[in-house]
Amino acid sequence: MSGFDNLNSGFYQTSYSIDEQSQPSYDYGGSGGPYSKQYPGYDYSQQGRFVPPDMMQPQQTYTGQIYQPTQAYPPATTPQPIYGDSFEEEPPLLEELGINFDHIWQKTLTVLHPLRAADGSIMNETDLAGPVVFCLAFGATLLLAGKIQFGYVYGISAIGCLGMFCLLNLMSMTGVSFGCVASVLGYCLLPMILLSSFAVVFSLQGMVGILLTATIIGWCSFSASKIFISALAMDGQQLLVAYPCALLYGVFALISVF
Repeated sequence: MSGFDNLNSGFYQTSYSIDEQSQPSYDYGGSGGPYSKQYPGYDYSQQGRFVPPDMMQPQQTYTGQIYQPTQAYPPATTPQPIYGDSFEEEPPLLEELGINFDHIWQKTLTVLHPLRAADGSIMNETDLAGPVVFCLAFGATLLLAGKIQFGYVYGISAIGCLGMFCLLNLMSMTGVSFGCVASVLGYCLLPMILLSSFAVVFSLQGMVGILLTATIIGWCSFSASKIFISALAMDGQQLLVAYPCALLYGVFALISVF
């Protein structure tokens, strides 16, 4: 054992002495040294925290109660319904669907009376209830004459409305919606129903039929152009609008005659 002790003492022998080394010490506790700057208002008694007070965020005092946190944002207001909650205060179904029989009757009278002044505020509405009924009536009268042409009626109507929509938007300053164009052209189809009704009783391929067909075409185109210039404020352009309308209604007249 003495040899082992001598071996260990000889192995760890060194000339190094810790007392002889003068290493600079850094005092982080505030007792002195090159890094002993004191910050006012900072508690240096807390060990392990070396963050300066100017880098720390101030803590906010909690003012609420337990399980009752403070409300950061105001509660959203519940939108009030336009109509009452009761069934009696609800609007009529036709009003919700946008069907106004008074306006339908006014537009029908405007078409039946070509010399009557058109109300632009009423004519500028998108009302498709009357045009759909008139298209169905036109197809029904053709069916009574032995002509099943429902597909042609709706196809030509769609193409004609699209063409008039593009043309009127180029000619007018205010522009027009596709629903308004379809509504006006559909209402002005009413005289064409009279022509198809005459075709049920007698043939329209004679001289009387040609004159009657030309009169109906002029009636429809004149009524449509009158409504368009009244709704779109296109004064002095009625003949320019009536020409493409006459071409459209001429196709419907050919279906009725032949």
